[in-house]
Amino acid sequence: MALEVAAEDWHHRFAAGALTVVLGRNGAGKSSLCRAIAGLPSPMVCRVLLDGRDLAGVSARKRDVAIVFQAFVNYPSLTVRDNIASPLVAARRPRDEIANRVGELAARLGLDELLERRPSALSGGQQQRLAIARALAKGARILLLDEPFANLDYKLREQLARELRGLTLASGTTVIYTTADPHEALALGDDTLLLDAARAIQRGPPFEIYRAPRSFAAADLFSDPGVNRLPRRTAVVRPDHVRLDERPGDLRFAGRVLLGETNGSETVLHLEVDSETWVARVDRLHECATDATVDLFVAPADVLEVSDG
Repeated sequence: MALEVAAEDWHHRFAAGALTVVLGRNGAGKSSLCRAIAGLPSPMVCRVLLDGRDLAGVSARKRDVAIVFQAFVNYPSLTVRDNIASPLVAARRPRDEIANRVGELAARLGLDELLERRPSALSGGQQQRLAIARALAKGARILLLDEPFANLDYKLREQLARELRGLTLASGTTVIYTTADPHEALALGDDTLLLDAARAIQRGPPFEIYRAPRSFAAADLFSDPGVNRLPRRTAVVRPDHVRLDERPGDLRFAGRVLLGETNGSETVLHLEVDSETWVARVDRLHECATDATVDLFVAPADVLEVSDG
């Protein structure tokens, strides 16, 4: 099975049995892409092909697609059990199969003790997990997850991400997962598509893009906080690779401290370096007074040469 999206100036094939992370900031077109694939109204103009068949004119109800948005929707009058079962009931699956599948999904997503509750009695995170369980129950060939874990805490997000891979990829489902978090792209993605202003700016395995971004925009998307421009060069360095201690062969830069923040285990410095604004994320607590000048060090291997596009 092959899902392909062809926009005006880019084309991408989403592999079956793989999780493709669509990485982009707010307004990049991630939700628009999901809506276009699902057959919902979307500002993105593109062709969607499944196994070579153009889905233009095929209604959302007739597409083999399940979708979970960040703004989740559950049936308020149904229990958790009946919400999860609803796509199986609609497909007229046998009663035993429905019960087994509901039990499996509820256990995996931490909902097994909540099956008789209604959505209004759940926390926001529990409601989001319920929406994911209902989408998985549908057993669709294409699963669209539009920033599904944005409202969950980090630990639960990590746990659900692991479960998600086990639940979907073994079945050969095409999974498209959108996020603005580069850490999720590295942790989850088999493939990555970077979007900026509805344009695909780079694609490929996540670690490949991380190590060799082709443009400033691609490097900046794969960095949190964003990358620092080197003065008078089309090159960047990530905040994690800027140090206050010198090692042999390092490049040296002088920075004026604009602001310092610490959580005890690390210090984040906001600096001015030759008219460029930099961020340095360094280990341990460092006291750097505002307006103080500090020496910053970068290993040449950590400098990324990029186009200025």
